[in-house]
Amino acid sequence: MIQVTPEIAIDDGELIESFIRASGPGGQNVNKVETAVQLRFDVRRSPNLPEDVRRRLEKLAGRRLTKDGVLVITAQRHRTQDRNRDDARQRLFELIRAAAIRPVKRRPTRPTKASRVRRAEGKKRRGTIKKLRGSPGDGAM
Repeated sequence: MIQVTPEIAIDDGELIESFIRASGPGGQNVNKVETAVQLRFDVRRSPNLPEDVRRRLEKLAGRRLTKDGVLVITAQRHRTQDRNRDDARQRLFELIRAAAIRPVKRRPTRPTKASRVRRAEGKKRRGTIKKLRGSPGDGAM
């Protein structure tokens, strides 16, 4: 079990890793060695995720989530498999940690009486200024 947050631990068997060839520069070695890691985690079928965390994780994953509910993370930043594997796992754990944070609902506030009075006075002042802009024949004065 891998401890992600104090409440959430994920079984190592739930993570499926496959190795693919990394794109980009790397010389002749890039065509021979499969250093990039594709990490798959089934969000919908994971027994270790609470339902609210699962819903938020699906929203956070965006297009990295397949139609079947599998989160796919591809890591190819580093030149070795081990470092890419660690990178992919850390990115998955960061997503889960972000999904575990419960959003705080906004409490609507009301303007104070003084701010309402200031707003009304400002509106009156602006209205007066606009009235004075008219030409003398408009009857503004």
